[in-house]
Amino acid sequence: MNDVVITPPMTRERAHEIAASFDLRALPPDFYANPFPVYDALREAAPVKQLPDGSFFLTRHADLVAVYRDAHNFSSDKKIEFTPKYGAGAPLLEHHTTSLVFNDPPLHTRVRKLIMGAMTRRAISEMEPGLVRLVDTLLDDIASKGGCDLIEDFASAIPVEVIGNLLGVPHADRAPLRGWSLAILGALEPKLTPQQAEHGNRSVTEFVDYLRGLVAHRRRQPGDPEHDVLTRLIQGEEAGEQLSEVELLQNCIFILNAGHETTTNLIGNALASLQEWPEQKAWLLHHLDDEAMECAVEEFLRFESSNQLGNRRALRACEVGGVALPEGALVTLGIGAANRDPAQFEHAHRLDLQRRNNRHLAFGFGIHQCAGLSLARLEGRIAIGRFLARFPAYRLSAPPVRGARVRFRGFLQAPFET
Repeated sequence: MNDVVITPPMTRERAHEIAASFDLRALPPDFYANPFPVYDALREAAPVKQLPDGSFFLTRHADLVAVYRDAHNFSSDKKIEFTPKYGAGAPLLEHHTTSLVFNDPPLHTRVRKLIMGAMTRRAISEMEPGLVRLVDTLLDDIASKGGCDLIEDFASAIPVEVIGNLLGVPHADRAPLRGWSLAILGALEPKLTPQQAEHGNRSVTEFVDYLRGLVAHRRRQPGDPEHDVLTRLIQGEEAGEQLSEVELLQNCIFILNAGHETTTNLIGNALASLQEWPEQKAWLLHHLDDEAMECAVEEFLRFESSNQLGNRRALRACEVGGVALPEGALVTLGIGAANRDPAQFEHAHRLDLQRRNNRHLAFGFGIHQCAGLSLARLEGRIAIGRFLARFPAYRLSAPPVRGARVRFRGFLQAPFET
């Protein structure tokens, strides 16, 4: 694979042409492989772009930060947006309108407080030895085969085990977790197919049925609330942070989904990107200390953001980036676009593992900033660093296959040789 060639800026006329035809619900196939030229065109010609369905798409870093900061004018609650999408009474509707990320205070505040109580700096630090053992075991398995798939055999296996441990899911029960998560998150795509809806609804139902039994068992035999998130959520009810049964079950699903897909993509995107940027790989191989790895992880998060989109709804008429938004306007936050904004990042389209002051938005911003960001950073640092130390000469043995999704940017397959 050759180093990435940076193409010259497109003409103003071409940018306006691309922006005029942009529709998040009708994307051309090549967008999924490389959306960044389109994002560049939108930033140039229509940074607050009104889409054919009346919603707005934002691509500038400063505009995203302004919306993230403005909880007075912008809501994360998705009931109005998702009811027509999923249908009243659908399992997907119940899940996505109850989970932490798609809610405003006070539910958001109660659930986040309970989760964060088990995600303290000390608790994250104590996870490191077990994470190292897990990663090394996976690397041993890969070494014995001489090659595997970066996603299936490595990147996706790590967060499933970590989140499974946080929730106390028995190892024998973990096989369906990745499939459930992919189906439920896949239903968040801007355009939902009947197959995605059916698969997503079935996955929510199966996951909830499983969790009911797990919750009942944990009520009888509590774990350590300092490390077991499920026990903490259950005991939070007794401490006055009352969660309904629906809130409890759906936020357990959210914890798996939030921790699984984004971390899988971080690891997979990073190791694939290093094949495209050999000089960056060479630098990192000579600087595998914690400080360099921490800096590198931040740049991987910026350069190929695992989560490319966020959403808000305008609670009242307001203005973003000089454009008036009516009350009720639906707003899509182009996280992947903002993280390549040249107004914020010098040489924004270059992977620079020594980049400093990296104010990317991969974890969001404000009150909804990712609750598990410290854990994700730890997983990325350990997984990527130890993989490189073990297999410095790894190479992709076939072109990696991206998932045809716009919201979550990652690979479904990436076969490699050691």
